[in-house]
Amino acid sequence: MLSDEQLNAFRISGEKVRVVRDGLKENDIRGIVVAWDDKQVLIRRPNRNVVKLDRNYVIQPSKEERIDLLAEDSASSGNPADAAAEPRPDVSE
Repeated sequence: MLSDEQLNAFRISGEKVRVVRDGLKENDIRGIVVAWDDKQVLIRRPNRNVVKLDRNYVIQPSKEERIDLLAEDSASSGNPADAAAEPRPDVSE
């Protein structure tokens, strides 16, 4: 979670941020930081809609390369095979 000081720096500069919510790039929210509290952050998107998101999501500058959450999950488990699809049940007839 970003500190209040980091969020305030994004708000003052008007720099676009990317909120990474899951492993899919299409689900990222991009915009500028408008406001925040202890649990949520308010992001204004380019179409001027405002989105309220959980503050525990990864928030990074939009110009930086996107953080891959799936790679971090597999690195933390120590076994890249753990990040793969779950084992399929045996379907024998």
